[in-house]
Amino acid sequence: MNIESEIKSTIALDINTKTVINILFTSKYIEESFLSVLKPFDLSSQQYNVLRILRGQKGKPANLCTLQERMIDKSSNTTRLVDKLIQKKLASRQICEANRRKVEIFITEKGLELLNKLDPITKQKNKEILNHLNQNELEVLNSSLDTIRTI
Repeated sequence: MNIESEIKSTIALDINTKTVINILFTSKYIEESFLSVLKPFDLSSQQYNVLRILRGQKGKPANLCTLQERMIDKSSNTTRLVDKLIQKKLASRQICEANRRKVEIFITEKGLELLNKLDPITKQKNKEILNHLNQNELEVLNSSLDTIRTI
């Protein structure tokens, strides 16, 4: 279904407006679809993102600044997200011994186990979301999205 039908537009949209609306609408569609995977695990997409960043540290600590820089949703309250992950015992926080003002954040074994459970589920969901696109179309789409952000 085209975007005009999806949003029930009664006027013709110029191509730039149509494209931006289409990207925003599709982004929300993907986000909502992805949230259906995370909901049974009591995770938000931002918490999931932080866990994946922490796992990517390969045992090394991250600090709040590192997490904020790497977040997909830059407007997230990183401190609050980390606090929630600590409450769920998916992450831990400790004071850096070399610099007592620095807080180091680690993923816990429980956090790693959760991501290991989620990996095949999220991989399958991503495949389902994009199943109408072939390899070439996926590469062109990724390239086009990268180009948009190089403004």
